[in-house]
Amino acid sequence: MTSDESRPNRRALLAGIAAAAIAPSLPVGPARARQARMLTAGAGTLPLRPNGPATPVWSFAGPDLRLRRGQSEEIVFENGLPSRAILTWRGLDAAAAAEPLLGRPPVAAAAKETSTISTPHAGTLMVDLRLLEDGLKQPARPLPMIVEEAEPVAVDRDEHFLIEDWRLAPDGRAMMPGAVGGDIAPIYTVNGKVVPDFTLRVNERLRLRLINGCQRAVVAVKIDGIDVMVMALDGQPAEPFVARNGAVVLAPGGRADVFLDGTGAPGSSSPVLLHDGKDARPLARLVTSIEPPVRPNRLQAAPPLPSNGLPVELGLKSALRFDVALGTADGGWARPQSFSASAPPVFRAKAGRTVVLALKNTGTVPSVFHLHGHHFRLLDRLDDGWKPYWLDTLAVEPGQTQRIAFAATYPGRYLIQSFAADWTAPRLVRWYAVE
Repeated sequence: MTSDESRPNRRALLAGIAAAAIAPSLPVGPARARQARMLTAGAGTLPLRPNGPATPVWSFAGPDLRLRRGQSEEIVFENGLPSRAILTWRGLDAAAAAEPLLGRPPVAAAAKETSTISTPHAGTLMVDLRLLEDGLKQPARPLPMIVEEAEPVAVDRDEHFLIEDWRLAPDGRAMMPGAVGGDIAPIYTVNGKVVPDFTLRVNERLRLRLINGCQRAVVAVKIDGIDVMVMALDGQPAEPFVARNGAVVLAPGGRADVFLDGTGAPGSSSPVLLHDGKDARPLARLVTSIEPPVRPNRLQAAPPLPSNGLPVELGLKSALRFDVALGTADGGWARPQSFSASAPPVFRAKAGRTVVLALKNTGTVPSVFHLHGHHFRLLDRLDDGWKPYWLDTLAVEPGQTQRIAFAATYPGRYLIQSFAADWTAPRLVRWYAVE
């Protein structure tokens, strides 16, 4: 588990990818009104200790959120937590009317909020309660949200793979990120289970939606013995490519859609390993079923996922350019609990302009950046091109500068988030405007 093949180097780990947004946006095609869905946040438990009682956590109750591109949906959020809370829908662009702290206030304990969201893009998203984590008494679980493509995608099954990390105090309670607990070995779960099995029949094609729901950890997920075809990153289609050594790197909140074809021998299994920059450990198992093959032969290579209509070209020569320092609690950054919308924005841009941000990590550990409201391209080092994928979250190495570019398409005010990839680091926010 600690061979070179299962241990991506630090640069490979942090060159990885990955995650935020919600509410009224611009639908693609005719929107269809549907019955309101309830999302209730409240008390839950997870079996994190083999010989102990289940651990109390905050979690969502209610149906899985699986929508279709261009669909409108009324969401009723009931806050069953003992403190105020606010929903952040990671990956949902054009959602200024429901942008947390800017478009809507937090929901008080025991209160309800109704929002209408629309889904302009298909992809893998995540609903998160942790923006106001300073007020939470115990960790809150995120909720996967799937927006299906308007046209069918040729897979046999479609499942999510939500990774979470937990640190338990000596009395067994789950700890919040903060000044203490960083020296406690984390427990990692997938869909709320410790080292679960995922089955795959011979010649079956599985769409597995990897989601890093960890508090602060940048992780690499490595699947041995099988080709891992990356199809989308942070909810946006990418030019398909085979993950090097079967490993996909995700910053907190990041998502990656991968296609897996059942090529193992019936009854065999492949380990799914997690590497957090320190150790590799078992995360799950991919088991080849003894059932008959789904089809006589393996499917041909998958074409790219349908486009979400993001621009093919970005005008870098005439772009607005801004420097953004990460990893610092000053320079305009604030904790969400004390954020003020009257504070100066990081920048303002006219709708239709290209914006280039130089993200400078002045800290000593990796720093995670997340852009609300828009997806961005990661620029090449020479600033003369970009990587063939879109992102909404990026991990930047200490002492490094990464440049990103996006088309300022959706008018409104949006947050940006930043925090160091360290258990003790605070979550920080600022905002920007598209006018």
